[in-house]
This record gives sequence, C-alpha cells and structure tokens, in this order.
Amino acid sequence: MAGHGAQEHPHGADRLCAAGDRVYSRAVRRGRISRRDADPVPCLLELALLHPDPDDMDWLVPTSPQEVMTRLLRGVHEEVSASQRRVGSAVDAFEWYADLGRLLQPPPGPEGTAIRVLDGLSRIQAAMDEATQVCTTEVLTVQPGGIRREHELSEGLHRALALRGRGVRMRDLYTHVARHGQGLLNYLELMGDTVEARTLDEVIDRLILFDRTVAFIPANTDRTMALELRHPALIAYLVTVFERLWRLGIPLTAALPDTGIEGISHREQSIAALLAEGHQDAVIAERLGISVRTARAHIARLSETLGAASRTQLGVRIAQAGLDGSPRSAPAPVILPGRESPTAR
Repeated sequence: MAGHGAQEHPHGADRLCAAGDRVYSRAVRRGRISRRDADPVPCLLELALLHPDPDDMDWLVPTSPQEVMTRLLRGVHEEVSASQRRVGSAVDAFEWYADLGRLLQPPPGPEGTAIRVLDGLSRIQAAMDEATQVCTTEVLTVQPGGIRREHELSEGLHRALALRGRGVRMRDLYTHVARHGQGLLNYLELMGDTVEARTLDEVIDRLILFDRTVAFIPANTDRTMALELRHPALIAYLVTVFERLWRLGIPLTAALPDTGIEGISHREQSIAALLAEGHQDAVIAERLGISVRTARAHIARLSETLGAASRTQLGVRIAQAGLDGSPRSAPAPVILPGRESPTAR
C-alpha cells in the first residue's frame, strides 16, 4: 500500500493533490476524519498531515496548519543554508587551487583555461563584456547585499540592454531587502519581461552565468578579483545551485509569506533564526543585506514583541515561539506578553 500511495501521490506538503487538499481541509474543519474517508489519500499519512487519534484508532486527526507551515519554512531554510555552505566551500577550494596554479608554468596556446583569475576591475569588466557579446540564450545572476544602489545597476546596464536587444532571457536572484529599492524596480520595468526576479532571505555570493558555459564569481572580499570559470563540471554545479535557489525564491511580484505570529514580520523571523544559531549582529546584517543599525532595531523590536528583557531571555523566547528552526513534535501555542490565550474564557 505504501508503494501504491507513493506512485499515485508523488508530491510534498507544499503542493497537495486535489483529493489530499479536500480531505485535509475537511479534517481541519471537523477536527478529525475517519480512516475510511482517508483511504483514497495515503499521501496525507505519509506526509504526517494526518495521524491516528490516540482515543479512537478508527479516526485520524490533522496536524495543525501552523505546524505544517513551520515545517515547510524550516525545510526551505535548511536547503538554502546547505546550498550556501556548499558554494562557500567550493569558492574556498577555487581560491586555493588558483593560488597553487600560479606556481605552474602556463600551458601554451591562447588564454581560455577552465579557471582564469581576473585581477582588477577593468579586466573583470572586459571579460564580462566579451561573455555578453557571445551570449545568445540565457543569463543567470545572484546579487547579494541589500538595496541595489543606482551606480551598481547602471554599471552593467549596457550589457543588460545589449542582451535584451538579442532576445536573451535573464533570471536574477536578490535578497528580500532588495524589494525596497526603487532603482531595482525601475530597472526591471525598463527591461520588461526579458528579466524575471525572485528573492530569498539569504543568497550566496555574487554569481553571473552566461549560456551555462561561462561563470564569474568573486575571488576576494572586496571584489577586485574574480574567477572566470569554464570547466563543464563547475558550470553544471553552479547551475544546479542556482536552480535550487530559484525554486525556493519568491517572485518579486508576490508578497512575502506571513509568519503566522502576530507582531513579527518576515524579516524578524529570519533574524530570530540567525540569532538562535548564535550569530552576532554584524553577521546577521551581512547575511540579510541590511545595515547593522537596522538589524539591531529589528532585534530590539523582536525583544519587545516577545517580552524578552535580555539577549539570553530573547533566545529562550525565540525557541518557545518556534522561530529557531528546531524540530518540535507538538509545539504549544505561543502567548505573547499582554495577550490572552485564545482558549481562555
């Protein structure tokens, strides 16, 4: 029966089949549902959206929508974090091999090796201009940081316009903070349907991929050096990373999901998760693309909302509210200071 269910219901909790949607919704409204009514949708049991009623094993009770939402968000956060760690390790390895490669005599023939170090902004810009000129199909980019400054957008505008003129499609990933930049909105309006943009809480370091044949990534922290990558395996790896992040991203035209906790914004939820991991304010600000001052203002508001008088107490409150990303089998309802329990009479 397990195989039968897996074959007819190949989906996750983020995209239920029509039958699963109807049965789960009915179970939530009524508080429970009979096993016979749930037989056509074994996916709900496999996904732990229904589980046996301990008082009557002939009935199934639903997992609360709030717990399902928390589980989904936690899975997204873990996937993004894992992708970031893998790309960070790869970049470190690239830098190590690039330094080691300087000790070797360069091979004869034209410059066009699998990994090329571009030293200086002018050389980086020239290499990207060359890649733009021969690009015919697609450009994928990841743009970390917060709100995009006008000079950053205008710096590569000539390349973007040239690509648009040839019908090249572009997909860009930004942090959620970039949504608040008017310059980015103006740029996307100018480019029309040539560019599609999505956002995440956090993204990897800058990445630009042309036609899935050549990629550019930073080679130092101030981005005055870059790596030009042409090795098919490296390109395939970076494309896979981009596509997985793209799947997790939220279209710029769509609203950010509600946290489900009154008084806590999506950004504060992200900050809470990073605080629970033990990160300092500066690290949190850098990863979310905001200033340290803004990060501290959100932390202060988070403390006030959760009724925490100290940083230590804030960590406890974050865990109690389920904002730390830790697995919880049966989370208790969170009652924020000054608010009455919804079950109180």
